[in-house]
Amino acid sequence: MATYLVTGVNRGIGRALVEGLLARGHTVIGTTRDGQAPFDHPDFRVLACDIGDTASVCTAAQSVSEPIDVLIQNAGVFGPRPQELADLAPDDFLEVLNTNVVGPWRVLQAFLPNLKRSRRGRVLMISSGMGRFSGSSQGAPAYRASKAALNKLVQTFAHDLKGDGLESDGIAIVACHPGWVRTDMGGAGAQIDAKASADGLIQLAENLQLSGTGQFMDWTGQTQGW
Repeated sequence: MATYLVTGVNRGIGRALVEGLLARGHTVIGTTRDGQAPFDHPDFRVLACDIGDTASVCTAAQSVSEPIDVLIQNAGVFGPRPQELADLAPDDFLEVLNTNVVGPWRVLQAFLPNLKRSRRGRVLMISSGMGRFSGSSQGAPAYRASKAALNKLVQTFAHDLKGDGLESDGIAIVACHPGWVRTDMGGAGAQIDAKASADGLIQLAENLQLSGTGQFMDWTGQTQGW
């Protein structure tokens, strides 16, 4: 069994990920901003970690001494609604970028020593199909731009983390589209429920090899175009 770190576990996909991982016998470290989670389990503990704040992330990382086999960077924000040109304040845009782009960078950087102590470190950055350049670009410019930027970071970090190319040496990282999920962010009219998305993401994490690093994939394990 593996040790997983999952950010943003208080609801939605994050909570479903924890429930699915525990059901499979894994150990899970979860994060929420206030360090509280709406469930309890002997193989689960929760840390206070605001991914938008460097000091908070570093403090959380300092409390974890064991190896981390898989990091699932799930925490993120959609941003203000509406997000049209005439309505979106630049400072609100910066807040979305801080959480959705710099936040995952903070988390990966802070917990990288733990990932390096694993025999097969893996990282799933939860992105979105809305960040694809090949798809529709109508609406939600802050959210779309933040996920496009996160995708580019994944491509870049994949080279940094590959090491000498040996499975035992490198850390595999991918960007993941979780699907259009029925959550507070996705809305009641979305296509799939959180459990279906989480189950697919867990399977993706379990199957991920260093040879697949740097890709953009969906919750079914299919490679997506950028």
